[in-house]
Amino acid sequence: MENNTELIAQCEAKAKQWLSPSFDEETRSEIQKMLDNTDKTDLIESFYKDLEFGTGGLRGIMGAGSNRMNIYTVGMATQGFANYLKLNFASRETISVVVCHDCRNNSRLYAETVADIFSANGIKVYLFDDMRPTPECSFAIRHLGCQAGVNITASHNPREYNGYKAYWEDGAQVLSPHDTGIIDEVNKVSIEDVKFAGNKELIQIIGEDVDKVYLEQVRTISIDPEVIKRQHDLKIVYTPLHGTGMTLIPRSLKLWGFDNVHCVEEQMVRSGDFPTVKSPNPENGEALTLALRDAKAIDADIVMASDPDADRVGMACKNDKGEWVLINGNQTCLIFLYYIITNRIKTGKMQPTDFIVKTIVTTEVIRKIAEKQHIEMRDCFTGFKWIAREIAISEGKQQYIGGGEESYGFMAEDFVRDKDAVSACSLLAEICAYAKDQGKTLYDLLMDIYIEYGFSKEYTVNVVRPGKTGADEIKAMMTRFRENPPVELGGSKVVVWKDYQTLEQKNADGSVVKLDMPATSNVLQWFCDDDTKVSVRPSGTEPKIKFYLEVKGTMKCAGCYERCDAEGTEKIKAIMKSLGLDD
Repeated sequence: MENNTELIAQCEAKAKQWLSPSFDEETRSEIQKMLDNTDKTDLIESFYKDLEFGTGGLRGIMGAGSNRMNIYTVGMATQGFANYLKLNFASRETISVVVCHDCRNNSRLYAETVADIFSANGIKVYLFDDMRPTPECSFAIRHLGCQAGVNITASHNPREYNGYKAYWEDGAQVLSPHDTGIIDEVNKVSIEDVKFAGNKELIQIIGEDVDKVYLEQVRTISIDPEVIKRQHDLKIVYTPLHGTGMTLIPRSLKLWGFDNVHCVEEQMVRSGDFPTVKSPNPENGEALTLALRDAKAIDADIVMASDPDADRVGMACKNDKGEWVLINGNQTCLIFLYYIITNRIKTGKMQPTDFIVKTIVTTEVIRKIAEKQHIEMRDCFTGFKWIAREIAISEGKQQYIGGGEESYGFMAEDFVRDKDAVSACSLLAEICAYAKDQGKTLYDLLMDIYIEYGFSKEYTVNVVRPGKTGADEIKAMMTRFRENPPVELGGSKVVVWKDYQTLEQKNADGSVVKLDMPATSNVLQWFCDDDTKVSVRPSGTEPKIKFYLEVKGTMKCAGCYERCDAEGTEKIKAIMKSLGLDD
């Protein structure tokens, strides 16, 4: 950590406020140790800023300090949220909220803290009796007619993290103006303002009563139940990675008609330490190691994994050589939307007003499918709150039929307004059954898509830069790219530059076009003359900057895949070199 006397002094002053009697003895002791330590790294990391609402609300490492997740930062966020709700819904006799949590260490403690504070402020609380998937939180808000909700989860982050997702009455995570409105109220709150003493009369425990209705709704998403009847013995291996998926995903698969579901035994054990994986993230192939072991043992048709809060799904299937391969988030989203569109058309369910949504960093092959099938496709910013916004603005006029993003998130329904691994796993199993019914695998289905709509290879580079120095470095990288945008990427000429911060698109001919988006976002995109696409985006929830690379190719038959894939890999290496990401 750099020797910054002024910064250390600011952090020390802030830390000393946490030595007051308003904080418990354990917290005060931890703070005192930081102050006494000659190495001020922990002190700076814990106090150089306050936890802020990003694209996913609050998220941070658990521990003492203003920049850490603890009952006090959770408490101040909740008090500010409660104050905002009372201002916003002043005319309502009763304001109600849903509180949900995942399997992580301290999640139940934080959820009960949230429930206590809301109730102490006269707000009715529906608190789940135990951990539940994130999508059920979103569903419950809508189902119970609540004005807001809070879900305690750090999604797929490492075990030392926890988080706080704030939801609005539509069941989606908060957007403008409510996000900034909540932040403004939170910033006014000191620890002395927080009403920690709950009113138990205003806290109602919910559970199976909501589970049942939610699972019944999820079942309605099935497009072709007949294919499931024919392939009911499809061999499915599923793992919840120690998380909330174990509560509902096996139940949902059974309800849909799948009766040969094998759950990975070691990972059906609830744990916030995630003992069997390095990281509980289905994006990482390592997380599927045990599931693939079981799949090989029983000769399974598909492997599925959900992350700790069960909003993302990872998947593996067998290729044309019978080898197990991981299907990435872009490919999964592609398969979902291809199946939904083609089979809604086939079964006569498709309507002219139906639409799909993808995020701007997700594969452009989805656009090709939509254009060919004459289905409206909308682009939005990263984060399912933006997909939820598209549903909300078209409600009663147009029907949303599916949407997703490259980071393994998909939502096949509109009764939930967040990504949903419960419905996604069930629908994915149906797609696998559909393929098997035709003597194909999911891999074959993916090849069919590439042959018809063009090959695409995607690769995400995560440049991790933790702490204050890291945040400064990420900021400097974005400034550098804005001031000196690339003119070529891996030998391909850049012809379009998009900056979502300024909402401007610059074209190779010198023309400038305004981008039609609902807000600004710190994202850069570059498009080349061969359809290469690069997106650059600092994460809103983690200390990293992400580079999303997409390159194209032409496939005339399934046998061309390996050649296209190898060429794509070389092209990606060349792009990384152009961006200085190859060291």
